[in-house]
Amino acid sequence: MEDGGIVKGYASTFDREPDSYGDVIAKGAFAKTLEKWSELNKDGRYIPLLWGHDTDDPMSNIGKVVEAKEDERGLLVTAEFDKDNERAQYVRKLVQEGRVYQFSFAFEVRDWGTVELEDGTKANELREIELFEVSLVQIPANQHATVEEVKADEAETKSGRRNSAKDADVLREIDRMADEIKGKVSGLLAENEAEAEDGEAEREGEPEGAKAQAEFVEAYKQALKTIYS
Repeated sequence: MEDGGIVKGYASTFDREPDSYGDVIAKGAFAKTLEKWSELNKDGRYIPLLWGHDTDDPMSNIGKVVEAKEDERGLLVTAEFDKDNERAQYVRKLVQEGRVYQFSFAFEVRDWGTVELEDGTKANELREIELFEVSLVQIPANQHATVEEVKADEAETKSGRRNSAKDADVLREIDRMADEIKGKVSGLLAENEAEAEDGEAEREGEPEGAKAQAEFVEAYKQALKTIYS
């Protein structure tokens, strides 16, 4: 997998709400074209991820779709940004900041028909589509075609983890020290309890203080485990 970042979302949806061109898309409309692209993927050819449907400028070819499938909602795509393309990384930044959050796609209609929707509206139902590219856009024809997730690249994700390999020794030492402290406090607590049972005088507040320390150490350990899990 590339390390330029990943974006995931719906390039198209099956909502029975006409887009700005008066089209709705039938479930299964992408089935044949996705089969073709699946075969092309085996030869290292992918659906391009473009910026704004720009096919003229090579720099607007900002990545590739590594997975595309239909689900109940629509055409769900996962795309990788080109790590070496400055424009791709800037678009990724826009997506991460929520300034760009919608998809579109270029296609050719292979089969269609006119349908009447539940509210009486007539629409062009696209029943088979040849898919050429997927684009991140500012204003899509279908307002439901949205970005669902954008991820940092794998290297950034690993370096950002608080339980990374380089911290493992430190964490183990903290855990060992916490166990040692708890053991010592537990010993003191046991001694005080024994003295109390023998009727010997207790110094005011010592057992309760030892108990509180033990509880604090245990809570501290649990917090560490939560933070670094």
